[in-house]
This record gives sequence, C-alpha cells and structure tokens, in this order.
Amino acid sequence: MTRKLTAILLALCTFVTGWAQSDVWRTDSLQEVVVTGTGTQHLLKNAPVQTEVITSKMLRNYAGKSIEDILSGLLPSFSFNEDDMGSQMQMNGLGNSYILILIDGKRIHGDVGGQNDLSLIDPQNIEKIEVVKGASSALYGSDAIAGVVNIITKRHDQDGVLLENTSRVGSYGDIRQHNGIGLNFGKISSYTNFQLQHSDGWQNTSVEHTEGSEPPITDSRNKTVNRHTNWQVSEHLTYTPTKNLELYADGSIYWKRIYRPSGKYAHYDVKTYDMKYRNASVSAGGKWKLNKTDNISLDIDWNRHAYYYYFTATTLVEDYEKSKGTIYYPYFPYLPDQEELQSDQQRMMAHLKGVFELPYENRLSAGVEYRYDWLKAPNRVAGGKASDWTGALYVQDEFNLIPNINITAGLRLNQNEQFGTRLTPKISAMWKIGLPWRLRATWSQGFKTPTTKELFYRYVRQMSGTYLYLGNTDLKPQTSNYYSVSGEYTWQGLSVTVSAYYNKVSDMIALVTIPNYQAPDEYIALYDPVKTRQYQNIEDAKTYGVDVNVRYTWKDLSVGAGYSYLDTEAHQYDTTHDRITEVTIDGMAHHKGNLFATWTHAFTPCYRLGLGIYDRFSTKRYYQIDGDGKGYQIWRLSTTHDFGHSKTMTYRAEAGIDNLFNYVDRIPHGLHLGTTTPGRTFYVSFSVRFNEGKKLKNNYKSNLNTRDNEEN
Repeated sequence: MTRKLTAILLALCTFVTGWAQSDVWRTDSLQEVVVTGTGTQHLLKNAPVQTEVITSKMLRNYAGKSIEDILSGLLPSFSFNEDDMGSQMQMNGLGNSYILILIDGKRIHGDVGGQNDLSLIDPQNIEKIEVVKGASSALYGSDAIAGVVNIITKRHDQDGVLLENTSRVGSYGDIRQHNGIGLNFGKISSYTNFQLQHSDGWQNTSVEHTEGSEPPITDSRNKTVNRHTNWQVSEHLTYTPTKNLELYADGSIYWKRIYRPSGKYAHYDVKTYDMKYRNASVSAGGKWKLNKTDNISLDIDWNRHAYYYYFTATTLVEDYEKSKGTIYYPYFPYLPDQEELQSDQQRMMAHLKGVFELPYENRLSAGVEYRYDWLKAPNRVAGGKASDWTGALYVQDEFNLIPNINITAGLRLNQNEQFGTRLTPKISAMWKIGLPWRLRATWSQGFKTPTTKELFYRYVRQMSGTYLYLGNTDLKPQTSNYYSVSGEYTWQGLSVTVSAYYNKVSDMIALVTIPNYQAPDEYIALYDPVKTRQYQNIEDAKTYGVDVNVRYTWKDLSVGAGYSYLDTEAHQYDTTHDRITEVTIDGMAHHKGNLFATWTHAFTPCYRLGLGIYDRFSTKRYYQIDGDGKGYQIWRLSTTHDFGHSKTMTYRAEAGIDNLFNYVDRIPHGLHLGTTTPGRTFYVSFSVRFNEGKKLKNNYKSNLNTRDNEEN
C-alpha cells in the first residue's frame, strides 16, 4: 500500500510541474490568516502545518444551512450520518470522539462519548473554518487524534449599532432563523446572537429491519430524521481598557427537543418519550499584548450538557437511582410531560498561554491547562456518577534552521487522575521552494484517555431488538503516531495540494459485539438482548490515504475538485477462539470526493449575482454489524443575490436546490444508510443588515508578524 501511495503522489506532482510557467502568486485564499495548526497567526501560504480553510467567500457562495452541510459539501474527507444522538461525524477514517471541535479556539462541549450536537454552531455567524488533520495532542490535548476543526466566528467590534436578520425556509418544514444585535460604547462592545432551527423530519421508508426469522415490518412509523426544534441565545461582551488589553465575558443557553412518533410494534417503533437537551455555558478571560509580538492570554469556562427523556405517554421505567443499588431494578411510572434525567455533564476548564518572540527568529508558545469533568447519569453509568480531571503543561517553538525552512516542535505533559502521566510530542517542517512551491511534513503523537462513558456505561437500546451496551473499566488509554507529507503548488489562479498520511492508533477503543455469556449475568437475565456490545481496546488500527485538492480562479469564475482515498486496518484479540481477528472501523469508505463551480458578477453597483453548482460523492461505507451503507452522489445548485448600495444597509437573498437528481437511500430502518437525505429539496432565504459605523479593527491581519509579511 505504501508503494501505491508513493506512486499516486509522484504522478500528481509530475502533473503539477507541467504547469510551472510563472512565479505569479494570485490565489486569494493564500492570503487568509490561520491560527489552528500552531496556535499562532500565519498567512495560509506560510503556515508550517498543513491547513485547509473554508473561507468566508466559500461560505457565502455555498449558502449551507448547517455546519454538517458545509463540511460534507466542501471538504471530501468528511462524512456525516445524523441521528437523534448527534452528527455521527467522521474524518479520514476516525469518528466523532477522535475529532476535536473548537469554536474560536475553545472546545465545544457535548456528549462525553463524542456525539457532539453541532447545531450549537450558528452557520450565519461563521467567518471561516480551519481544519488541521492528524494528531494535535501536543497543542490541544486529548481527543485531537484524527484532527482539529476550528470554527472562527465573525467579529462584531464596530462603532454604533449593528442589527441583522436572516430567515430561511426549505422543504420538510425546514426553518432557520438568525438575529444579531451589536452595540459599541467606546471601550465596551456587546453582541447578542439568537438562532432557531426546526425541521418536520422525513421518512425515506416504512420498512423496519427485524432480527432472526421475523419478517420485516412494512408499516413502521419510525422516521429517517425525526422532527426537531432547537434554539440558542448567546452574549459576548468585550471591554478594552487600554489598546494592549482586551477582556471578555461570554454566556449562552441552548434548548433542543426531538419529537419521536409512536407506533404499534414493541421493541421496534413504539416510542413513549421524546428527547430534550439543555445546555449552558459561561466563560471569561482576556489577552494582554506585551508588545507588538508578545502576548499572554487567560481563558476560564464552565459548560453544561444535560439530556432528558420527555415522556409523551405513561411509561414504566427501570430507575437505578430510586432502586438504591439493588440487583433487580423495580419499575417506576412516569406520566406524560414528566422528565427523566439521562445524563448531566459539566466541565470546568482553565487555560493560561503565552506567545513570545525570541532571538534568532524563534517564536515560543507555552501554556498550562486544567480540566475537570463531572458526569451524573443515574440510568447509564455504574454508580450513577463519575468524574475525571486532567492537568497539562505544553511548550512549542517555531524557528528557521536555514532560510526557507521552518520547523515547529512541541511537547505536552499530561497528568490524568486515573491514567497517570504521558508525554506527547509533535514536529512539523515546511520548505519554501521559491514562491510557487511549498512542501510540508509532520510527525505527531496523539493521546486520549477513556471517557467516563467508555469506562462505566450501561445502557439498553430498543432498535431491531434489544441491544445491551456496556462500559469496560479495564480499558487502556489510546495513543497514536501520525505521519504526513504534502506538496502545494500555486501558479496564477491555479492551486493544487496533495497530501499523503498514515495514522496508527494503538489500543483504539471501539464498540465490539461480544457473546452474551461474557456480559454480567444479571444484565442478561434482565434484558435477554439479541446483541451485547462493549467498549474494548482493539489491538491496533491503521488509517492511511491520500487527499487531493485542486482549485482554479479566473476573473469571476472559480472551479475546483477534491478527492480523498482512504484505507484502514484493525485487529482485535478474540478471547473466545484465542486468536487475532480483523475488524472493520465503522463508517470507512474508500473513495469520497467533491466538485464545484461558482460564478459571481456585479451587474450594477446595486446588484451582484452568484451561481454555484456542487457535487459530493462517496463509495460504500463499511460497518461491523447491521449492513453497509450504500454509495451515493448528490448535486446541489445555489444562487445568491446581493442588493442595495448603501453604507448602512445591505440586503441578500439566497435560493437553491439540494440533491438535484433526487437520490434517496431506502435501506430499512435499523440498518446503516449511506446518506439520510430525503431527496430533492428547495430553500430560500433573505437577509437584511443595518450597520451604523465603520470597522474598527481586523482581528486576523493586524497582528501578523513581520516575517509573515516579507513575501506579500
């Protein structure tokens, strides 16, 4: 396989070399300022760590309704299978719990098992998205084994008053609402954000998969995607007492309800409760600029993610907390409109960081972090409660050994309450071969401790039969070694990037189907499950592949394509037969890709039209149980219309068709889907923005180090 990857890389590099006719550097996106790869600011073309960027222009042209829609449509290495529990995200062969999601450099807070609810992110408030693939534990700690996605929100630090409204409606009762109010009182500024999302849901098939010899149910009421509503209110306050000191305070509340239809088949489509989520967050901190290059920052935050059953019919429920630890759990009645807590997850974090310019063109970053996680889940975690803490020290140095070669080296010392001490290093190098070429290489280690869910979980799920899920207190921490090499070439409007990677994860934690006799006897006697699944360490797992991105811009026209090849290997010790067996990494697809063409043109000072055609495709996705997901290809048409010519008022309309050729995956409920799309859908949106005053500052370009500006 290594020879195959090498051959592909060499062939693509040879193709690109044929274009080398000029040293003109014209690709606008290379002037983007990125921060995620090193935690410090760099122009994209000079970033030592390979970074993919979805720019504000790309976001405006695509007009996506959600972060899932945006990432899967614009980056081929991502895939999603949304369900009631979360987004089911995967990147380059690894799932939710291995991908670190940041908002403005801070961890998003969600389910401890990695099922993050990405509807917490308002797509109308995104400035750009930065993606760094591979292990980044040296800089970001646990979870960053597959990569990091940093959602960078818009700045709202302007004089006077800002008012904005975006309303969007689409097929299947899809409603998206965004409102923002910005105020500036000299040294104090405020931005209040409201978002609402709603969908009536849809059903792609009424066929329900059943276990054993039972015939399939043909009139199930289960939906492919259930009706749901969520809203969020957030507040951001900034106080700038001096030009070198900025203080901030944030807060948000979030509410979500998933409405589940009731049916008539026990263990298949009978639903007597909906799902409710209540999130809250508070944070504060600041940044002190010591001089033009050095700064110190402090961030402290608290987050809560609570998940409830909201009963719609009288239901007898086994309540572990009320039974006070007895082996056999008595049933307790819950009446309509009553709630039962499933999990209450809270997290406290503190992060102190400094960035300093040292002699001989060295840039040093150093920091200290502390994280405390607390979980209450009476019916899902053995003992009902669990907690964990992690402390860390890290240091990173960026330096030039010789001109045109930049080295970034980092080291993190982790101390975990249950799993002790661990060092995780990282080293990246970038070689500037003249203006059109950049070569980058990275070796990094990842480290991830088992979550409280993976250690103590106990849960029964009614799908196509009764499934029993169990934690495992014998789990070991996961470690990884990630290697990548990439080449980037830009000539006039053409940009080509080719990246090859290899990620080896040791002691990877995965849900594995085990014989029922290996589960505790009281659970088997109580539930008689058709399948028992337990979190276990896999002996080893490898993901490797090649990502290719090509983009060409000429005047008002941009065209591009992305392709991601992936292969995986994983092995596990089979205790029943005393042998090593090969297992599947769930959700893996060998080939994924996307295509796009956009055209924008200003016909008059008062009207600009944008047209975009997009395609995304995937081959079959593989799973250990319940069947594989079908491959698919989905086309999208978007149009944007900007009106008005005023210093204070702007207007924008968007309209489009998703899934132009009406592809629908009609695999029965209970089996894996390649995609959950309902088929051809339509959307329209309208935005109005009132902005009284001028922009005061640009957060991303004003503080660039002079060594990044030398080549502009």
